[in-house]
Amino acid sequence: MSENSKIKWSDMIKKEARGINDFDLGEVQEISEDYVITERGLAQKNKFIIPKILSSCYDGHNLHFNISEQEASKYMQ
Repeated sequence: MSENSKIKWSDMIKKEARGINDFDLGEVQEISEDYVITERGLAQKNKFIIPKILSSCYDGHNLHFNISEQEASKYMQ
């Protein structure tokens, strides 16, 4: 069983999302069957639509993804 299959997705709404090296991916806003939608920022908002398959773990505070800061631009809306 992979780490991401242990994540209770319904509990991830409003949790912080982080990439590699603690890169800020914002707060989880929505969960779909295959994607996690996050939003970062106050005045200028950035939205990320990240495949669940890229999630690595939930540490009790943050949902972690195997995405670098450079890779994150591919998922930005």
